Amino acid sequence: MSTKEKIREKTTTKEITSINNEIVVYNDDVNTFDHVIDTLIRVCNHTSEQAEQCSLIVHYNGKCTVKTGTIDKLKPQCSQLLEAGLSAEII
Repeated sequence: MSTKEKIREKTTTKEITSINNEIVVYNDDVNTFDHVIDTLIRVCNHTSEQAEQCSLIVHYNGKCTVKTGTIDKLKPQCSQLLEAGLSAEII
């Protein structure tokens, strides 16, 4: 007599569909370093060192990615940056 054994394997596949977007802040001739740094700390939860580095990158390179994430999380932060007078967009 033979014994047949059936093995049923259950597999699940999760597809990651969230695409990371970026908030980019652009250089301008209006905002001070202190204002940009304070705003990045408040809005993007940067440390003072991160915010200072981003402000220098913006100044010397003309732009800097200050935050990445899902569009749902970035929209309110980008709006707050714009309300603070910074030039920013989500790309």
